[in-house]
Amino acid sequence: MKKESKPDAELRQSQLLTTFGPGAMVDLPEHSIVISGLSWWKGKGQPIWEDRLRAKVTKILGVEDIKFYSPPTKTDDNDTNGVNAFIFPAWFLGQVDETHKVKGKEYRTRPLLRWSFVKGGAKFEGKKVKAVPVRFVQACTNGHLDDIDWYAFAHDDFNTTCRGQLWLDEAGSGNDFEEIFVRCDCGKRRPLAQAKQKNSKVLGKCHGKRPWLGKNGTQECWCHEVDKDGKIVTTEKPEYNRLLVRSASNAYFSQTLSVISLPDADAALKTVLDKFYEGDLENEESKEDLAKILIKKPRYAELKQFDIDIIWAEIERRKSGQGELDKTIKQVELEALLSCSPEMGHPNSRKNDNFDARDRSLDQLDPKWRQFIEKIVLVHRLREVIAQIGFTRFQASIPDIEGELEDIDINVRRGELDFETDWLPAIENKGEGVFIALSKSQVEAWAKKPEVIKRGQKLNAGFNKWLDNKGIPRDKLDFPGLPFIMLHSLSHMLITAVSLDCGYAASAIKERIYANTNTGYGILLYTGSPGSEGTLGGLVEVGRHIEQHLARALELGKLCSNDPVCAQHDPASSQEERFLHGSACHGCLLIAETSCERGNELLDRALVVSTVEGLGAEFFPDDV
Repeated sequence: MKKESKPDAELRQSQLLTTFGPGAMVDLPEHSIVISGLSWWKGKGQPIWEDRLRAKVTKILGVEDIKFYSPPTKTDDNDTNGVNAFIFPAWFLGQVDETHKVKGKEYRTRPLLRWSFVKGGAKFEGKKVKAVPVRFVQACTNGHLDDIDWYAFAHDDFNTTCRGQLWLDEAGSGNDFEEIFVRCDCGKRRPLAQAKQKNSKVLGKCHGKRPWLGKNGTQECWCHEVDKDGKIVTTEKPEYNRLLVRSASNAYFSQTLSVISLPDADAALKTVLDKFYEGDLENEESKEDLAKILIKKPRYAELKQFDIDIIWAEIERRKSGQGELDKTIKQVELEALLSCSPEMGHPNSRKNDNFDARDRSLDQLDPKWRQFIEKIVLVHRLREVIAQIGFTRFQASIPDIEGELEDIDINVRRGELDFETDWLPAIENKGEGVFIALSKSQVEAWAKKPEVIKRGQKLNAGFNKWLDNKGIPRDKLDFPGLPFIMLHSLSHMLITAVSLDCGYAASAIKERIYANTNTGYGILLYTGSPGSEGTLGGLVEVGRHIEQHLARALELGKLCSNDPVCAQHDPASSQEERFLHGSACHGCLLIAETSCERGNELLDRALVVSTVEGLGAEFFPDDV
């Protein structure tokens, strides 16, 4: 009987998508590794189906089709499922007790050793020593990763032939780069701080190494720029390496996309209409003629179950050239939530095990809230599908789930999970939530107030500054609009308020912001997990008394512990470089980034409640 091999480490499936995906570095007790690309994953988990997410991902990645599978898991069948990893970095520090004096100052010093001298048991000067991975590596903005050429760095010469023993000298706590030096026995010595200088080129040109894709993972690496058409294109200029602390938070940012599997009310109609539209119903010129022909011809029996107005609207949409364009992901979600009723919930709820929602009656709602709240939906059951499409280093870059512009940050680019992508890791979470729709007429009237327009000009100025700072043409990305920023800020305030009572930590509650000028405005707060934790009922119970939590949220938002500095923040200020923040900081609106769909950006509580500045731009008056 074959002896079962024990894995070197264990990670949750969700961690392989968000924290430790392909290209991420992970510390193990004896060494450090980089998680392998998908080609080295042994086996696949369960297939996951989500058509809207698949359509979005294929568009972003430019592939014909994509499949989703959950990460492989170990089973009781003693199979070989699992995720491989490669040793990285390949340089280690020998744990010896030695010091080195320079100009009377004493440094703790340790020898730099290659992996080839460590893997069989590290030895230094004939004695066994413990070795730990060096904590400094190099990477570039294209996501590439490599060991630092320590010989070249120490000698300030990429053509050096010296192979003397290298040492890392450290003084103090070892966290001050000014006190860390790389030294060679030949006498050369250089401060590591030189590699930390802005736009430093001391680590040399990036050679396009991708250790998570094995020895053959190297590719060409070039700088990028925005051309006259606003497209990100490669240049003939080489990209240079940057110093990266292996365990730092900016070493790996997973890029994920998520979709909530809410039923599309028009999906059934589209399927039936597809049978009769081309060369047939597309020639009908009026709703009246359509009604007559549906009655006369039995072959259209399947269409008779749908309202004639809905059928004609879909035909007109197709005739106008918009019929072949799928609705955006958020538009489908918003329409599904708005179509819920108190008695039946969503029309398709009974046919969908992944979604069950009921509209809460507003009869018992305090009259002061009715002018602002149009609908409250208690989502008893929902399904969220999350897929990883890539990762970045040094800076997070969030793909746009709605717009055409997928990766708007010119400073970093997406790293690939494999050589060729025909499948991606994904997970599905089951959970619950509460949806609050604000009055469309109230939001539109608020947005026209002079004080709101004036505040919007300041926020827009900050947004333009952010675009300029990133090198993004201003016509490439539109300002998201004041309704979105107001709803986003209100969502953060609500998450903080409801987490005190709902049984979930604030970091476990996620948001979905809907700001559609045609359909409506709303916020979905939801939670989900692979197990049963996401269906405890806490958020549904919050929805039954949402006005109490809303009142608490508004009260907390009026005053920040950093006021008046927070309330007086100018988004366009170059000193702070917080161009996407109005009155927002860690003392009031910023929450766990796992909860926020926009990375804690595009926030301003002055659009929700009155602050100490008294701008008059708030959506909710003080007497609410």
